[in-house]
Amino acid sequence: MKSTLLASALLAALAGIGASAVHADEASIVPPPKDVAFNGTLKLTVDATDTDRRIFRVKETVPAQPGPLVLLFPEWIPGHHSPTGPIDQFAGLVVHAGGKRLEWTRDKYNVYAFSVEVPAGATSVDVEFQTLTPQDARQGRIVMTPDIVNVQWNQVSLYPAGYDADRIPVDASLKLPAGFQYGSALEQASKSGDTVTFKTIDYDDLVDSPVFAGRYFKRVDLDPNGRSPVHLNIVADSAKSLEIKPEALEIHRNLVKQMDRLYGARHYNHYDFLLALTDKLGGIGLEHHRSSENSAAPNYFTEWDKSWLGRDLLSHEYNHSWDGKYRRGADLATPNFNVPMGDSLLWVYEGQTQFWGNVVAARSGLVSQEQARDLLAFVAATYDKGRPGLSWRNIQDTTNDPTIAQRRPLSYRNYQMSEDYYSGGQMVWLDVDTKLRELTKNKRSLDDFAKAFFGMKDGDWKVNPYTFEDVASTLNGIAPYDWATYLRERIDGHKGDLEGIERGGWKLVYNDKPSDVVKAAEGRRHYTDLTYSAGFAVSSKGDISDVRWDGPAFNAGLSPGMTIVAVNNKEFDGDTLKDAVTAAKTDKSPIELLVKNFDTYKTIKIDYHEGLKYPHLERDKSKPDWLGELYKAK
Repeated sequence: MKSTLLASALLAALAGIGASAVHADEASIVPPPKDVAFNGTLKLTVDATDTDRRIFRVKETVPAQPGPLVLLFPEWIPGHHSPTGPIDQFAGLVVHAGGKRLEWTRDKYNVYAFSVEVPAGATSVDVEFQTLTPQDARQGRIVMTPDIVNVQWNQVSLYPAGYDADRIPVDASLKLPAGFQYGSALEQASKSGDTVTFKTIDYDDLVDSPVFAGRYFKRVDLDPNGRSPVHLNIVADSAKSLEIKPEALEIHRNLVKQMDRLYGARHYNHYDFLLALTDKLGGIGLEHHRSSENSAAPNYFTEWDKSWLGRDLLSHEYNHSWDGKYRRGADLATPNFNVPMGDSLLWVYEGQTQFWGNVVAARSGLVSQEQARDLLAFVAATYDKGRPGLSWRNIQDTTNDPTIAQRRPLSYRNYQMSEDYYSGGQMVWLDVDTKLRELTKNKRSLDDFAKAFFGMKDGDWKVNPYTFEDVASTLNGIAPYDWATYLRERIDGHKGDLEGIERGGWKLVYNDKPSDVVKAAEGRRHYTDLTYSAGFAVSSKGDISDVRWDGPAFNAGLSPGMTIVAVNNKEFDGDTLKDAVTAAKTDKSPIELLVKNFDTYKTIKIDYHEGLKYPHLERDKSKPDWLGELYKAK
């Protein structure tokens, strides 16, 4: 045994030497980050006035010493959990030092890294480039319109390699279109005309502090008596969208109160919701430590009773100030934006935030308890019947999806699965909540975990990383149990987790009456949802968007990409399709769809006879209503 181990070690060492020799002349030019202070302050100016051509123009002065200097464009973007830095929009790089132009070289194996040789006698380099933002949604998210600008600093800056991002101080200034006002977690140092200069901040926090600016702008105080200011900063396509009814304002103030009561601590010195009410700017829901980037329909406030679907977005992103930003999975807490992130704990980061986003939306009044239950039923049905991909994947494995798919459309999402750590994680945490209640006779719940795990050190907003073992240990301190095994069985297993609903005093049922969630979703997205009956969803134009793997429609030959032309020899529309599914419950003839596939027409016969099916939660009066207690305002 000893000689075998020695031989193996020798072979491994020789293999390493060989590999080093072969690639020695192809080594990366990028020095690793170090926890040392950067020698100087980076000066960054961004001109955001060219909204017609949607171009950001950037100038930087970077302190430097003679010799090689590597500048990085951020690659791994927090909140995206993936290497999505839009390097394809980066253009026009020119570097000068001492009045002379310096030639730059891009790293052979790292397209985000640029090297220059700083000449003798130089103490800094001057950098200029442009960010050419999308002109069309097919090119990416729209961030500039005639009336709104969304500045994300990772898109409009380079930073020096070799340092932790929080050790690089930055003086940033932003020139806005005439008349624009802005919201940001950044603190203003001065303003001259339309140019705002911000107080010095480290590069890590600069990237974490985006700007929403607009022609139509309103700032609302959500916590007039709070110990740290909380504001809602709204930009819109028109002035009309800024009209807020008193009851809607009070609900948003309740959101702040309920989050305070949940965690018992704040991990920011001030917080700024950034909300764009627009159908022109690209949609967004992105968390930051002291702010959030959110967008909603222009009628978010003006048609308050109609705009409730998706209103948990603000509670979700605000929750991330505690879960995801202050406390972050250790493999996500990287030293700068070009070190690969590990996403293994996203079922806590996003899954528990999905859970609390739904719960706190109900507690604050953003949605009613009934609406919250309807939303939960929709999620539960996904993990009851709508994720056949669980047969081969699990929730844990989907934490790799930010890198695997990067939110690109998928052919069969229900089978491939995609970022199920969100909603699948939500179901796991509902399970944990009710298990805690069961173990303690309803004396402890996930509220207690929230305070213990995320609510410590009031006022501290330095990142506080955690591991899986920390999660299990904290749960064990609330109610002794084998939480490590319990959690692993659920995130590594191959079945949907409905135990939280059942233990919480409710049952998932299906009937032929669509819930308000289904009605609102079908109306907003202009589609017909037959996921849990015939097994597919179709747009109002007849385009098949999803087909449930191994469901009735799939087994009949239907697939995404086809277009339905006719249903039972009648011209297609959503109501005709629903009528056909209903009729097939008593008529044993198959549902006939005339479909177009490329330039070919064919008839597909779906042998399905169980009628329409939509998910609902039904009260189980044999058990206590712990779900009702969970949603109750604190």
